[in-house]
Parts: sequence; structure tokens; C-alpha cells
Amino acid sequence: MTPEQTAGAARASVSEIGTAFSEAPRTLRRARLIGLSGWAFHVAGRAGALGDVRAETAAAVLGFIAPEAVADGWDGARRVASPVDIAGHNLAECCRWGVENLGDFPRVARLVELAGRVVAAADAAGLPLFAAWRAMPVPDDSPGARAAALLLLLREHRAGAHLLAVRASGMTPLEAIIAGPEGEGGALAYGWTPPFPPAEPLIRRSLWADAVADGITAGAYAALGTAERVELVGLLESVLAGLRAVPAGNGDPDGPVGGRPEPGSQHADRSP
Repeated sequence: MTPEQTAGAARASVSEIGTAFSEAPRTLRRARLIGLSGWAFHVAGRAGALGDVRAETAAAVLGFIAPEAVADGWDGARRVASPVDIAGHNLAECCRWGVENLGDFPRVARLVELAGRVVAAADAAGLPLFAAWRAMPVPDDSPGARAAALLLLLREHRAGAHLLAVRASGMTPLEAIIAGPEGEGGALAYGWTPPFPPAEPLIRRSLWADAVADGITAGAYAALGTAERVELVGLLESVLAGLRAVPAGNGDPDGPVGGRPEPGSQHADRSP
């Protein structure tokens, strides 16, 4: 398995596992406890790793979320707490989720070792949000927490590479969402408003962007040997299968957080 093939094979697992914590009821309760809507926590919890930047800057690095929707969440969050602090809360929730959901995975130590080498080898040039997240200290050194934090980093690495590839293809972020598996529903969840462009003329460029993103992220996976790359993909698939096998809970017993709806889970291969 080449590094490019590994990047493609890991794409869906990294996307789903790397964002799973953000949809957990306890993560949404953390948002409420610090006085934020779920949407504000999502926006500032991701882009806040960059620091107290303007909403336009946050929108630029998030890319796939409509700028007006970013500004709505970002400005609302800044009135309550500093973006860096909110990002710290987000990372703490990621680690807590990892302890609870990945800590008992039989090969979590090996997952941490392999994913850690990939993250350490990743070139952050052109990927400011990934670079900012990689620089943040992880508050929990337990294997489950470290695994979750590394998967968050792999997800941000892929997301940043995909945004670069989409722009290189000549598509806008909105067009990439429309051409992807969630289509107009995904665009609405990310704050975009109709009318939307037709998807069919965009499919070929979307597939090209996927391949380019695989190439951008491949350098990180080159830090592993061929057998190790196959092993990492297998570990990710095993973790994902285990998470999917757990029955879904009854949600947040305290009710919805409020604010904008959370973006749809980007579980398919071409995920913003």
C-alpha cells in the first residue's frame, strides 16, 4: 500500500472517528456550561486554535462553512470566552471522549504510536488550522485521550488538504459540498443558502480534488513502512467498527443546546 493509497483508504475512518466526539451529548453539555450554543462551540472550538482572530480569518480556514454562519458562531462565542479557551474546552472534551470510547480498544497503544508518527511527520505548510491544533498541548496523556487527539489532528490535516485541493480544482467550497455525498442537505447544514449549483458538472473536479488531497496528505503516511500503513488502516477500521457497534444513546437528557444545527457528520469519503 503506497502512501497515497493509505491516505485514500484512511479517509473515511479518519473523518468519522475524528469528529465523533463533537456530536456526543456530553460535549454539547460542556458548551452549555460555558454559556455557548452548540453552533458557537463548534465554530470557535475548531478555529479557536488560531487565537483571537477576526471572523473572516476563521471563515477562511474553516472553508466549507458559509462565512455568515462562521461569523454568527464566532462573534457569539467571543462575547462569552476567548477562542483559545473554547478550543481548549473542545480538546478536553475530545480527550474525555477518547478515554471513554477508545481507552479499552485492545491495540490503542499501537494506534497511538502509528498515528503519532504520521502526525509528527505531516508538513503543515498551507495548513494553518492543522498547525495550530498540533501546537496545542494535550491535557490528558492516557492512551485513549492521546488516540482521540491524534485522530482529531489527522482529521484537521485531511480537511485542510481537501480545502487546498478543492480550490486548486477551480471549485468553490460550496460547489465541493454540492458535489459530495451530502449534496444540498450538507450545504444547508453548513449555513449556505439556495440557489445551489447543479452537482453533475462538478463530479469530475471533485474526484480530482480527492486525489490531490490524497497526494498532499500522503507525505505524512510515508513516515510508516508499507506493513505499518496497512496496519494503521486496519486499526482505524477496527475502531470505527467498534464505535458503530455501540448502540446510540438517547441523546442529551437536558435537551438541545440551541443555536444553529450542527453540521452533518462528514462520514463519507469526500468529506469537508
